Amino acid sequence: MSTTRRTFLKGTAATAAALTAPAIIGKAMAADKIKLVSILDQSGGLDIYGKPMVAATKMAVAEINASGGLLGREVDLKMYDPQSSIQYYTQYATQAAASDRADVVHAGITSASREAIRPTLDRFQTLYFYNTQYEGGVCDRNVFCTGSTPAHTVEKLVPHAMKKWGKKVYILAADYNYGQIIADWVEKFVRDEGGETVATEFFPLDVTNFGPTIQKIQAAKPDMIWSALVGGAHISFYRQYAAAGMHKNIPLASTTYGVGNEHQLMSAEEGNGILTAYSYFQEIDTPANKAFVKRFQEANGGAAAPYLNELAVRSYEGVMLWAQAVRDAGSVERMKVIEALEAPVKIDAPSGTIAIEPTTHHETLNTYIAELKDKQFEVQETFLAQEPTDTMQVCDLKANPDTVKFYFENGLEAAGIK
Repeated sequence: MSTTRRTFLKGTAATAAALTAPAIIGKAMAADKIKLVSILDQSGGLDIYGKPMVAATKMAVAEINASGGLLGREVDLKMYDPQSSIQYYTQYATQAAASDRADVVHAGITSASREAIRPTLDRFQTLYFYNTQYEGGVCDRNVFCTGSTPAHTVEKLVPHAMKKWGKKVYILAADYNYGQIIADWVEKFVRDEGGETVATEFFPLDVTNFGPTIQKIQAAKPDMIWSALVGGAHISFYRQYAAAGMHKNIPLASTTYGVGNEHQLMSAEEGNGILTAYSYFQEIDTPANKAFVKRFQEANGGAAAPYLNELAVRSYEGVMLWAQAVRDAGSVERMKVIEALEAPVKIDAPSGTIAIEPTTHHETLNTYIAELKDKQFEVQETFLAQEPTDTMQVCDLKANPDTVKFYFENGLEAAGIK
């Protein structure tokens, strides 16, 4: 097969151009990628939450790219580990927005981390997804909160537990804004059901000795304990409570137990009977969820894969909600994506059908009450398509799109909720 002089010269010129400008080609390809930055704790005391969230985020991006990316472009995932440090959260949020020029940031576990980075991402006008169950009350057009709020979980679990166990409740909570505000919500819903809060105690995240508190519980003789304890150190409470034999006499309800996979770290005997409420459990018996769990386990070491909890699945679903909005908008431009999300975006997901509630930028989602038995959650009751009515009481971004506020920062009473 002969080669003409003109063909040869064309081929030689093209090859030379490619060899002399690889950096230019590389930059062009990199610039064409859609940039998603994740900031989640992979070390420190909050890594019990962060590691499954990281795995689920990676899986979501991998699935998007395997299906052709978004708008014909690859999604480039960059991950930072803030090491359970607010200082690093602030640093990495600035880096994501100013240096990485992220199209979207999915970040934060504690409410403190969210409030540390939210102003930075607002200032740089970088779209922000907070994929964690939390206390409600964020009202900010730049932010989408995909996790369950007290209206989804606490409001459902309080009457269920009181009907089962009684009306005298002793509250234990982590000593920062999440725990303090959740305690307010528990007290409100207990009061609404005609019950009584006999005591409320708050604990810094590094507390591991709960002996004095267990003695106080023994003296108070409540009908049940409500736990809003958070982090690796607070697992000590459940073990010490069981060691004292208290779990057999005064039962436990919680909307934090299990999202750090505590039930997998403790013995079955220590955890049996604890009641929880979330928007997702790995044990949800639907074809879509079974297929999702199978894919996740295959991608994460099979039997060694972490248990899938609400925080992990909210991370996966948060990325998928954003991806669908990008498709609907035909763009990654921030305001176009926001408007698409507000349309609203609605997808069928492992936890069920979920949708953005456009006035608050929170989710309408399913709620499940479950009881722990032999390290597995058995769903007892299901509530479909629940709206974030707590935040809807204070936030209306359709009427007031310039609102940038965390309404519950100073408690429910300050927000006009009693």
